Amino acid sequence: MAKRLGKRKIDSECRVFNQKWTSDYFFVQCKEVAVCLICQETVSVFKEYNLRRHYETRHREKYASLQGQMRADKVSKLKSVLSAQQNTFVRQTQLNQSAVRASFQVAKLIATSGRPFSDGEFVKKCMNAVAEEVCPDKKDVLNAVSLSASTITRRIEEMGDNVYAQLQEKVKEFEFFALALDESNDVQDTAQLLIFLRGVNSNFELSEELAALQSLKGTTTGEDIFGKVCQTMGELGLDWSKLASITTDGAPSMVGASRGLIGRMNREMEERGLTPPLQVHCLIHQQALCCKVLKWESVMKVVVSCINFIRANGLKHRQFQAFLAELESAHGDVLYHTEVRWLSRGRVLRRFYELLSEINVFLLTKGKTVPELIDAEWKWDLAFLTDVTEMLNGLNLQLQGKGKLICDMYSHIKSFEVKLALLVRQVQKQDFTHLPVTQSLLAEKPVAPFPVEKSVEALEMLKAEFDVRFRELHVHAKDIRLFQNPFAADIDEALPSYQFELAELQNCDVLKDAFKPNGLIEFYAALPNETYPNIKRHALKMSTLFGSTYICEQTFSFMKLMKTPMRSRLTDEHLHQSLRLAVTGMEPDIEILTSQKQAHSSH
Repeated sequence: MAKRLGKRKIDSECRVFNQKWTSDYFFVQCKEVAVCLICQETVSVFKEYNLRRHYETRHREKYASLQGQMRADKVSKLKSVLSAQQNTFVRQTQLNQSAVRASFQVAKLIATSGRPFSDGEFVKKCMNAVAEEVCPDKKDVLNAVSLSASTITRRIEEMGDNVYAQLQEKVKEFEFFALALDESNDVQDTAQLLIFLRGVNSNFELSEELAALQSLKGTTTGEDIFGKVCQTMGELGLDWSKLASITTDGAPSMVGASRGLIGRMNREMEERGLTPPLQVHCLIHQQALCCKVLKWESVMKVVVSCINFIRANGLKHRQFQAFLAELESAHGDVLYHTEVRWLSRGRVLRRFYELLSEINVFLLTKGKTVPELIDAEWKWDLAFLTDVTEMLNGLNLQLQGKGKLICDMYSHIKSFEVKLALLVRQVQKQDFTHLPVTQSLLAEKPVAPFPVEKSVEALEMLKAEFDVRFRELHVHAKDIRLFQNPFAADIDEALPSYQFELAELQNCDVLKDAFKPNGLIEFYAALPNETYPNIKRHALKMSTLFGSTYICEQTFSFMKLMKTPMRSRLTDEHLHQSLRLAVTGMEPDIEILTSQKQAHSSH
C-alpha cells in the first residue's frame, strides 16, 4: 500500500499577514482577507506569491517608481481612501437600519392611536416640512424612512405577529389562566368576539393580554362562541386543566346551561375529566342592572323632557347657553342622558338639580310650563334620586380598571351592601348625613315633608336586588376571603388541604408582619413553596380571576375608534393586529424585526 501523504506544511507567511507586504505590494489586512489599496480587489490566502503576482501584473508599471518616503505617503493616502469608503458603507448601513426602526415606531403609533394606515404618508410630509425649516441637511435621512400605506400595513402585521409569538411563549409558563369574553358589532354589523386572557406563572407574574379577536360572520349562538374559544385555546397552546374561570356579560348565549358557552365549556371539561371553571358574571354589569330597579319615571321623564326641549333645537340650545353665561352660572350647559352609558344618569341628574332654577326660568321665557320644577314633593324625589344614583356611580367607578383582583372588587360590593343597610336606617330617621343633595334641599325648608316611606322602599328594593344578583359571588366568599387575608381565615371552616398550612402561617410572626393587603401578589410570591404549597396554589388560581369584562368594553371603545364609517374596509385581520398593539402590555421586538430585513432606503 502506498504511503499516505500528510498535509503539506504551510509556511507561516501563508497564514499570517506580513506588514511589509503593505509597502511592497500595496496590500492591507481587512478582517480575514488581504485587500489591495489600489483597486480594492481581495486575496483570500495570506501568501506572498499571490500578493506579489497581483501587484506585478496589475500595478507595478505605474507604482514601481515610487520609493522611500514617496511610497510611504502614497500608501498612507490610499489607506485613508479605503477607510473612508468602509466608514461610509457602515454609516449608510446604520442609517438604513435606523430608518427601518423609525418606520416600525411610526407604524406602532398609528396602530395604537387608531389612525388610518395611509396616515404614514401624511406623517412623512410633516417630517419633511420640519426638516426643511429646522435641519435641511437631515432631509435626506428623514426621507429614507418608508411610511407608505403598504409599508405601514406590513409593519403592523409583523409587530402584531411578534407580540402574538411572545404570548405563545409566555402561556407555556402559566400555572393558571382565566378568560374574559364579550361580543359586540362593529360598524359593518360584523359580530366581533373579544377573548382576553389573564395568566400567572409560578413567580406570581401576572399577564393580561388579548388572546384573540374572533369574527362571527353568521349566527352568534353559544356553539359558535364555544367553537371560537376552542380555536383560540388551541392556537395559543393553552392547557384546559389550567383554566380557572370564565367571565362573561351574562347574556343567554354566554351563560346558557345547555347551549350557552358556559354549558358547553362545562361539558367539555367533564369529558376531559377536569373540574369546570368558575363562572363569573361581570360585576360591573350586574351593578348596572341593579340600578334599573330605581326607575322613578316621574323624575326621569320630566328631566329628559326638559333637556330634550333645550337641546333638540340648535337655536334654543345656543340661547340657553347664552342665558347661563349671562347669569354667570357654575355650569355652561345641561347634559344628555344615554341609557347605554351607565354613569350618565347620575351626572345628568346632578347637573339638572344644580341648574333647576335657571332651567325653569328659561323654559318659561319659551312659553313652556313644567309644574314639577316648582313642586316641593318632586324636588325631594329629584334630590334623593340624585344622591342614590351618584352613590351607585361611585361603586361603578371603584369596580372599573384593568388588572383588578377579584377580592378587591368583592370588598367594594360588600361595603356598598353595608352602606345600603345603613342608609335605610338613617333615612327612616330623616338623617341625610350621607345624602348631600337631599341635605341641601332640607336646608331650604321646603313646604312638603320628605317622602320617607317611598325613599325607604326604594332603598330596600335596591338592597334586595343586590342580594339576588350577587348571591353566586357570595357562594365563593370563603375562597375569596382566604386569598384576600389568610391570617383572618377560619381554620375550622377551611378545606383540610389548607388547615395545617393555615395553622403554620397564622402563627408565623415574621410573615404576619410582612403581610400587606395592597401587596397581596408580592406576599404570596415570597411564601416558601415547600411549606405552603396548597395556599400558594389557591392564590395562583384566585389571582387570575376577572371580576368584570371591563377590559373587553374598553377594547371595544378602541375598536369603534379604529373601524369607523370612514374605515369600514379595514379587514378583520388588520383590526385584530391594531387592537393587539393598542392593548398589549408587551413590546414588539423591533430590533429582531429590523435584523430580519435587508435595510434599504425608501423609494
